[in-house]
Amino acid sequence: MSIDGVSGRTSYIGTSILNIRKQLDDLTQQLASGRVSTTYAGQGANRGFALSLRAQVSSIDAFKDTATNVNTRLNVVNLALQGLADIGTSVKKAASTSTIVLNDNGQTSGQITAQAAFSNAVSLLNSQTGDRYLFSGRTTDTSATVPADVMLDGVGTQAGLKQLINERRQADQGVGNMAHLTVSSPPLTTTVTSLAEDGSSFGLKLGAISSSLTGATVTQPTGAPPAATVDLGAVNPNDGDKITFNFNLPDGTTESIALTATTTNPPPAGSFLIGVDTIATTANLQAALTSSIQTLGDTALVAASAIAASDNFFNPSATVTGSAVNNQAAVLAPITGATLLSGLAGTDSLAASFAAGDTITVNGTPITFVASGATGNQLNVTDSVQTLLAKIDSITGTGTPSTVTGGVIALHGGDGASLTVSSSNAAAFAALGFSATASANPAPLRVNGPPFATATNLIGGTTANTVSWYTGEVGTDPARGTAIARIDQSITVQYGARANEQALRYQLQNIAVYAAVTTNAANPNSKAQVNALQQRISANLAPQNGQQSIQDMQAEFAGAQNAIKASTDRQTQLKGMAQTMLDQIEGINQDEVATKILALQTSLQASYQTTSMLYQTTLTKFLPI
Repeated sequence: MSIDGVSGRTSYIGTSILNIRKQLDDLTQQLASGRVSTTYAGQGANRGFALSLRAQVSSIDAFKDTATNVNTRLNVVNLALQGLADIGTSVKKAASTSTIVLNDNGQTSGQITAQAAFSNAVSLLNSQTGDRYLFSGRTTDTSATVPADVMLDGVGTQAGLKQLINERRQADQGVGNMAHLTVSSPPLTTTVTSLAEDGSSFGLKLGAISSSLTGATVTQPTGAPPAATVDLGAVNPNDGDKITFNFNLPDGTTESIALTATTTNPPPAGSFLIGVDTIATTANLQAALTSSIQTLGDTALVAASAIAASDNFFNPSATVTGSAVNNQAAVLAPITGATLLSGLAGTDSLAASFAAGDTITVNGTPITFVASGATGNQLNVTDSVQTLLAKIDSITGTGTPSTVTGGVIALHGGDGASLTVSSSNAAAFAALGFSATASANPAPLRVNGPPFATATNLIGGTTANTVSWYTGEVGTDPARGTAIARIDQSITVQYGARANEQALRYQLQNIAVYAAVTTNAANPNSKAQVNALQQRISANLAPQNGQQSIQDMQAEFAGAQNAIKASTDRQTQLKGMAQTMLDQIEGINQDEVATKILALQTSLQASYQTTSMLYQTTLTKFLPI
């Protein structure tokens, strides 16, 4: 009979020990990691669901990181906007309360405040988070503006705002401070006063005239260029009778000159002496009107001119300028606003006529010529050049009216928009001074000179001769859309900004002009100049109806932040739910695992003891002594 050893008979015990050991190792690893398994294969039937839940949690974490970054940028933007709003308030207060005492540089204390505020505003517009400029649109690696001193003083051959203000002042004042107006008597008249514009796009523009002068006949401004007349007739006005001339200034404001008939000699300011007859009274009226225009041209007009120059600098506009052309009158002369778009030889009409069916296309919008009864974007072939310019301006939406002076047409585009003009009638288009399709991109506008006092129109500055203050991305699409972030599967927020947005640009240009203007203290009209400027700055920095404000921008960014907060709160809840479900699939019950480990440890210890005893069993222990 053979006797077997214990090894073969007890091998199953060794296998059992190894299984227990493996279970113990697995449970120990679960307890250490907190997970059922370190592989998806070990997670059981719900492994696919776990994958989906984990992807959802990762997506929520990514959206949270995006929201954090965007919120940081929005916080910086809001700080900058609030700073700009505060700057506007402080400059407005300075303009309203500053005393008119000029320092050695010809500026008031309010203007000194504006200089510091302007530098501050430019710095805020160049705000960054990391290496990202926040007010540059899509060109986030480029600063939004040139430095403040470059804007004001220029650099190299590039003119800054101060130079453009000086050139514009000369152009608006004109020769002899007459603001491009002429006071005279028409030929063969002695009791008629004519007040006429010279066709320039600068200076004072005639408004309505109101009169209580006894026996006088007033003809309101008509024609191209406009002219008005006052005929005193045969009867002198009475003492105290008044006539008021209204004028439109370059910045869109209005001023008036009121003259009162008086028998006091010398006449006090704002009056004219009643002479022995209407001939003498007419001469006195003309002298008083001329003097008053010169005073207005050296006071309010100077301030309005500076405001207009600042708008031309900060609010670039496309300008298309034709060549000088003549009409086909018997005696050839440069075309004017009164020149007809079609007519016979020998008349004040274009050298080549437009006909019914012809078109002039402005930025893709056609203006069609009809024989009569024009409506909408139509023109009668018998209309004038001025009517055509007004129609073009209505299409472009320009804030700078197109002009025709000295036979030269200057067309201006809308704010920040390009301009393209073409025509189906090449000959008639050439008679307007354009040889082919004319186009231009936005550029700062400046006076077409020198000489400046006799200049007639504005031209677009170039990169070689004029500073372009805004250096960020230029676009016609909404600025918010220049930066878009996805904060949820189906939600995006727009938080882009451009420094040339209306609210920012408008405030900047008003602070800039207040900081840039200097006044000659020796000029007897210096206080009136400064007062007129301060009044305009204070009014312009007040909220403007129908115009974007910094508060509007803040509201838009606040809306983006609210959307981010709502989305983040919702995602936090979703992540909590997903994480709970994921923990149920991947996680463990530590108490249960610990209990199993203790049980296995006890079983393993017993198995070791049993195995040890079996391996120590020998035949001699069973043999009789």
